[in-house]
Amino acid sequence: QVQLVESGGGLVQAGGSLRLSCAASGSISRINAMGWYLQAPGKQRELVARITSGGSTNYADSVKGRFTISRDVAKNTVYLQMNSLKPEDTAVYYCNVVRTDYSSGYPRYLEHWGQGTLVTVSS
Repeated sequence: QVQLVESGGGLVQAGGSLRLSCAASGSISRINAMGWYLQAPGKQRELVARITSGGSTNYADSVKGRFTISRDVAKNTVYLQMNSLKPEDTAVYYCNVVRTDYSSGYPRYLEHWGQGTLVTVSS
């Protein structure tokens, strides 16, 4: 019912920038939060940045000051501006959406994940 379409990944040199986007579509009543997670080979998926419907944000310590998350509520789209990229940022980045579903007659909080987009930072 819900699809997340990610774009913007690619190959950049250290110090460069990328802008990731994730557009949610389908059966969406209300999105409570959208965010980005990364997963490097052999490691757990971990939070990069998250933004709530109220505009509150939180970031991993490793990206503070370099990455900025933003969203277009009307378009159900979240962006991640990635500046001053480092080789250690190389990973697959996954879009995450938490939404409220009312189809059962009561509110349920559901998570959805994008397919992932690869970011490769060369030195």
